[in-house]
Amino acid sequence: MKSRTLISLAVAAVVVGGGGYLAFQNFKIYLPGIIGRLKNPIGPNQPVTWATGPDAPPSSGGAPAAQRPPNIILIVADDLGINDVTATGTGVFGKVPTPHIDSIAKTGVRFANGYSANATCSPSRAAMMTGRYPTRFGFEFTAVPKSFAREVTHVADGPIKPVFYADRAKDMPQVEKMGVPTEETTVAEALKGQGYRTLHIGKWHLGESPAMQPTGQGFDESLAILAGAGMFLKPNDPNVVNSKQEFDPIDRYLWPNLPYSVRWNGGKPFEPKGYVTDYFGDEAVKAIQANANRPFFLYLAFNAPHTPLQSTKEDYDALSDIPDHTARVYGGMIRSLDRNVGKVLAELDRLGLAENTIVIFTSDNGGANYIGLPDINKPYRGWKATFFEGGVNVPFFMKWPARLAPGQVAPSRAMHIDIFATAASAAGAPVGPKVDGVDLLTLAQGKGPARPLFFRSGHYRSVIFDNWKLQTSERPKKTWLFNLAADPTEQNNLAGREPARQAQLAALLDEQDRRAGKPLWPALVEAPFFIDQPLNKERNLKGEYVMWAN
Repeated sequence: MKSRTLISLAVAAVVVGGGGYLAFQNFKIYLPGIIGRLKNPIGPNQPVTWATGPDAPPSSGGAPAAQRPPNIILIVADDLGINDVTATGTGVFGKVPTPHIDSIAKTGVRFANGYSANATCSPSRAAMMTGRYPTRFGFEFTAVPKSFAREVTHVADGPIKPVFYADRAKDMPQVEKMGVPTEETTVAEALKGQGYRTLHIGKWHLGESPAMQPTGQGFDESLAILAGAGMFLKPNDPNVVNSKQEFDPIDRYLWPNLPYSVRWNGGKPFEPKGYVTDYFGDEAVKAIQANANRPFFLYLAFNAPHTPLQSTKEDYDALSDIPDHTARVYGGMIRSLDRNVGKVLAELDRLGLAENTIVIFTSDNGGANYIGLPDINKPYRGWKATFFEGGVNVPFFMKWPARLAPGQVAPSRAMHIDIFATAASAAGAPVGPKVDGVDLLTLAQGKGPARPLFFRSGHYRSVIFDNWKLQTSERPKKTWLFNLAADPTEQNNLAGREPARQAQLAALLDEQDRRAGKPLWPALVEAPFFIDQPLNKERNLKGEYVMWAN
């Protein structure tokens, strides 16, 4: 009752004092954040204590440490473009090297064709956790609240307007219940069954109800941002440099509504300690220390460099030779991300764990058009939310010194669905018939199966098979066919000129659709994403675009 009264008073004050209806329309964008803070007040920072394992390593029947089950660390960046990492590109403006991230590729294998399981965040993460195409169990669309979907279509600007399907809103569950169904087996559950301690740090975005939170899905401990994004520091913190993208409706929604908070094992929200990327890196080091003498699985899911764009002043000042303010803030975020990956790797070395620890690094999808920077996915076309290579071809590195020779470049196409099978196989856990992925070790050795890779978001679908790629869209009615062997950057559309190949790929898409489950919730929005321009440059109808359904 108190919360409703405060909300009513706030709304009334704006309506009376700010010009009635128009003022309320402008104020509405702040309501989700206000309501969220009233329902879940954010407490001050509290210390996190990771449960400590045995004082000495178990003997494993007398086997030396290198022969015990390997530790497994999955590091995931958020909206990281393939050109943001210097192992696969030039870095931001050629000024931000990523030596620690690069070292995972240099001391192990870089998958030259590494793919996300979807072009947006939560379906890709669902695939990593389950080893299955998320459409198999209905996790087709990114989990967002109805207020987000409605507001971004109301305030969007550009030559093609987004569409909000109000009639579908009645079928939307509460955002807390939009997650991986509990009957799905997660990689954490599979490894926990083999005696692993399972740890989660960072972004989750796979359900906020207790049963769908990390601790309900197989993780022993979790330090989480449960939603799709979070603040890195308070916007007025003296140590932060902000970059707000006024042209982006998503950005305008995030700043007033995102909390600066985390949750420990599903408890009440509290403030992190300092800049979130550094905080997550420091806590990862503590978690590794606590579990050094037993097999552990750590899912370290940084929320960088997802918007809101916020850098520490120290990282921003270190990049004074980058002239563009947004690029400099973004570069500061990448700099911090790399530094904290380095902390994790250094701790593995210090504790003598590196030799028998699998480290996988990837991004949940390609870089986003809505930050307004043009080259983050170079040389590829497309962005997050598109199935062009820029949206789904991501950094994908793996090292395991005990089993993998350094400096390998594997041409086989790897995908997020392969992470489950890799971890389960290494741990001796069964990989059931429902799992779609394969062991990355097999792909690294060039022995992987000839298999199609699928992507779907509503009416927009894609498949890659035998070096050919088909994309089909209903709105606009469009087909793209590319020979990736001859044309990896998708410049030459062969649709209509290779009818047999096009029919073969279309049949694969249809068969995959027949195996898919009904979406767990509908797509409320279809929004335009131009393939070749960032959002701040989309001002004409000459370019190609897709309508992303979510």
